[in-house]
Amino acid sequence: MMYEDFDTPITCRERRRRRIEMRRRLTSVSTVARLKHQGVMKLSVTDTMNENFEGVTPDYGSMSVVGRAREMEDEISVKMNLCRPEINGYRTVHYFGVFDGHGGHQVSTLCKENMHIIMEEELMRVKPTTVNLNSTELDEAWRTTINRAFERMDEMALNLCQCDGLENYKVCKYHPQLSLVGSTAVVVLLTQEYIIVGNCGDSRAILCRNGNAVPLSIDQKPEREDERKRIEALGGRIMFAGNVARVEGVLAMTRAIGDRFLKPLVISEPEYMVMKREAQDVSLILASDGLWDVLSSELGCEVAEMVVRGGGASYTAAALLVRLAMGRRSTDNISVIVVDLRG
Repeated sequence: MMYEDFDTPITCRERRRRRIEMRRRLTSVSTVARLKHQGVMKLSVTDTMNENFEGVTPDYGSMSVVGRAREMEDEISVKMNLCRPEINGYRTVHYFGVFDGHGGHQVSTLCKENMHIIMEEELMRVKPTTVNLNSTELDEAWRTTINRAFERMDEMALNLCQCDGLENYKVCKYHPQLSLVGSTAVVVLLTQEYIIVGNCGDSRAILCRNGNAVPLSIDQKPEREDERKRIEALGGRIMFAGNVARVEGVLAMTRAIGDRFLKPLVISEPEYMVMKREAQDVSLILASDGLWDVLSSELGCEVAEMVVRGGGASYTAAALLVRLAMGRRSTDNISVIVVDLRG
């Protein structure tokens, strides 16, 4: 008789040991390298000993998995010490971005490769002579800079197709699929004093402050009354496909980078928010809707705070959030960035 065919206490313990070992390996360098090579998972951690002029660079961790989706369309971008613009008193600005593609990966990949470059150019272009600006004027300078960056990124996405088959502004006769490709974009600029957010789409940023989830962005979906009225005023329609409200029955968000076919209904203008940092701030979370579709902001904040307050690294918090979303049967790509703000 083969005892291995039965669930004995010994075999149960052995399977549990293997599961624990598998979880440990999830965060090992070798496993990360292998999964990144396969295009299944992307994971990043900071060197917590890295220092800039103002002090220790914030610890962050990120993870991006294809999940149960058919292909990977999410992208993550982190640029620590992006630049030292005059608008920030020549002090360091850190950059974080999550881009959730739809219709293909082309626009989210384009955002990952170019948004930080454009943002740096726009930040360095501003010459506000900050000593003469009041807080309202300075806030408007940040807002204008972010708006210009998103506008330039959208123009680049609308020109993905470089052939001569563009019969009109919307559709290329040779590559019609590129007219339906787009991406969300939630971008955070982190300074010593402020968290500055530009959001376009339904990816989301939240601040974990002393046990509370503080929203830094609001999902731009057809269910929002203001967005519905804006689209209907332009002659567009909100239609339901199954139980999901969609612009013209196609897109389940009202703002995005790209989506040439749905212009001018779907716009790339970001919603802007600035939050002054406080001593009670614990962590910052940016994630695609693959996480937020199955986790509330409050639960996400609770998990992240539990990890970082318990001495865990930010990448551990990101990995745990991804694992929790997978356990809750998320059907989309899942991308998460967690930033430890306590330093």
